Amino acid sequence: MIDSILAFNKEFVASKGYEKYITDKYPDKKLAVLSCMDTRLTELLPAALGLRNGDAKIIKNAGGLVISAFDSAMRSLIVAIYELGVEEVMVVAHSHCGACHMSYSHFHDQMLARGVTDETLDTIRKCGIDLNAWLEGFRDTHESVRHTVNTIQTHPLVPRDIVVRGFIIDSETGSLEEVE
Repeated sequence: MIDSILAFNKEFVASKGYEKYITDKYPDKKLAVLSCMDTRLTELLPAALGLRNGDAKIIKNAGGLVISAFDSAMRSLIVAIYELGVEEVMVVAHSHCGACHMSYSHFHDQMLARGVTDETLDTIRKCGIDLNAWLEGFRDTHESVRHTVNTIQTHPLVPRDIVVRGFIIDSETGSLEEVE
């Protein structure tokens, strides 16, 4: 697959397919969107939000979560605010998310089957990583959005004038529901 992508890329560059995407690093709408990495949202999310290339910083991870105050999603938001001029943040979860009901116990047997040893898992635990917490998803999408919005709003490095709002997008229609 990667080789076919590289072949496509060579032709894309040669034909100057990139020209219509040229923009700078600053989001035109001063917006950051934290959302899930789900493939159904790759094109649907920006289309449903009316976003074009250059309009917003889109940060994606499994579940569209901030799992701790100093995880990579939060780091990206801090950079977007201070370095790139972001003034508003949308947290956008989605219907039928795979991170809903996700857990370490779900992955454990799969990890073992793919060659990860219990010894490796024990070593990770001894380093202070709680695999149960780290690979935990959520049970309630609305509550997950509320928690992520609250974590961002109350973060000690996020200025109080930053607008943070939460939503759930329908994975099929793109319809947005605001989570209060």
